[in-house]
Amino acid sequence: RSLVVVHFWAPWAPQCAQMNEVMAALAKEHTQVTFVKLEAEAVPEVSEKYGISSVPTFLFFKNSQKVDRLDGAHAPELTKKVQRHASSSSVSAGSNDSVKEDLNVRLKKLINAAPCMLFMKGSPKEPRCGFSKQMVEILNKHGISFSSFDIFSDEEVRQGLKTYSNWPTYPQLYVAGELIGGLDIVKELEASGELDTVCPKAQKLEDRLKILINKAPVMLFMKGSKQMAKCGFSKQIIEIINSTGVDYETFDILEDEEVRQGLKTYSNWPTYPQLYVKGELVGGVDIVKELKESGELLPVLKGEN
Repeated sequence: RSLVVVHFWAPWAPQCAQMNEVMAALAKEHTQVTFVKLEAEAVPEVSEKYGISSVPTFLFFKNSQKVDRLDGAHAPELTKKVQRHASSSSVSAGSNDSVKEDLNVRLKKLINAAPCMLFMKGSPKEPRCGFSKQMVEILNKHGISFSSFDIFSDEEVRQGLKTYSNWPTYPQLYVAGELIGGLDIVKELEASGELDTVCPKAQKLEDRLKILINKAPVMLFMKGSKQMAKCGFSKQIIEIINSTGVDYETFDILEDEEVRQGLKTYSNWPTYPQLYVKGELVGGVDIVKELKESGELLPVLKGEN
């Protein structure tokens, strides 16, 4: 079960030279892994067989079977993939079952990562096959809220899920951890009118904002988090609230463009940070500063005003 990592590279590409250095460092750390460099243009038939269209590209093999790939010069991702595959390789061949069990645990987590999960080729914005494209169009047309997983990004998941779900093709749609099926099944459900009852509807933005605003008695919508503010105004408001000792929760608007834009309209307040107490907008950093200076901030945060 030893792991072999093959780097398809080109001498004219500076990013390949950088990744060769990364690979040399990984080779010292993972002595049980075999690292190989192949000049992509010198072995065109091999490059063609494995669909190598750019350099650097890394292929991962176990027992002569391709189990994963990485396109591009992504040192952290290469390190992560080597660590993951090397740790499962270091398990002796006799404990093949435990490796299978680990994969099944991972697949179960992925299937349950959202109420509605689509395993597809590519992403909803850029589907990489006609069936995946049609599936995304149907789900969007019905306003269905779903998350997706690109099976091209992980060969282990791509092969493992076929066995796990006993369904040989992609896309695959899951609701509440249960397999619904592929494109044909979803088309049948759409034709019979059952699709809307089977799949969860996308939450309206206004409803979502209401829930977020009321998630905690004191909610701060900011750039960054309590631990790391990502703008000066957010940093100032956190310092002021922290000085009161009042408990509060934060939402990072940089993580969600829909919330970032929607909340400005919803609250009729054009900038961030925005502070809410019991679902009501208090204001931004200037208002909070004024409340602190007048001695009103603590009663406001406690919901007494």
